[in-house]
Amino acid sequence: MFRTPALAVALAALLLSACSHKKRAQVPPPPPSRPSAVPGAVETGIASWYGRPYHGRRAADGETYDMETLVAAHRTLPFNTWVRVYNLNNNKTVDVRIIDRGPFVDGRIIDLSHAAAQAIDMIGPGIAQVRVEILSAPATVAPTAFAVQVGAFRDRANAERARAGMQARYGRAQVVLEQGFWRVLVGQEATEKAAEALAARIRQDSPENKTSFVVRIDLTRT
Repeated sequence: MFRTPALAVALAALLLSACSHKKRAQVPPPPPSRPSAVPGAVETGIASWYGRPYHGRRAADGETYDMETLVAAHRTLPFNTWVRVYNLNNNKTVDVRIIDRGPFVDGRIIDLSHAAAQAIDMIGPGIAQVRVEILSAPATVAPTAFAVQVGAFRDRANAERARAGMQARYGRAQVVLEQGFWRVLVGQEATEKAAEALAARIRQDSPENKTSFVVRIDLTRT
């Protein structure tokens, strides 16, 4: 079937108009990732620091926490990983060794010792925007897994009640004492990715747990 030139032009205009009104698929940006224990990997976020009353207490790796040494707490990096922390507000840096777990406040990525915080001038403000870069990681790492922290309580009875509810719903939950708080950890996943999926499910199921986050757990201590 032949068409006149005028008809062909009209059809072409109609097709162009239809294409211009077609909505493009929106591709969400990938979620931010935490650094793996690979030299050069980086993470950006908020740093805080902790001193007393934790000074002199047992850190998560078993050693005594000395707030005047250059050490830090991180949620997922292996113990004895060395990282360089850049204070993005003043360009000062400090190298610290990971010996503890934390911080347990949503939105923060690393807890520095008093000495480390002092080295990059964040004692007064208490927090700072930082970049954390992996310098080196231990050659061997103790058996670990990943869990989702859904709460931290001063009172153990409250923590146990939360644990019981989570265990009934998700199959596995435990209470761990860390930095003076009874932490409720859900699940025991082999990979961080699987734990992230569990965290997303918990946040979706329970709005009150919207700040739940993934932590590394040492299987030798559970």
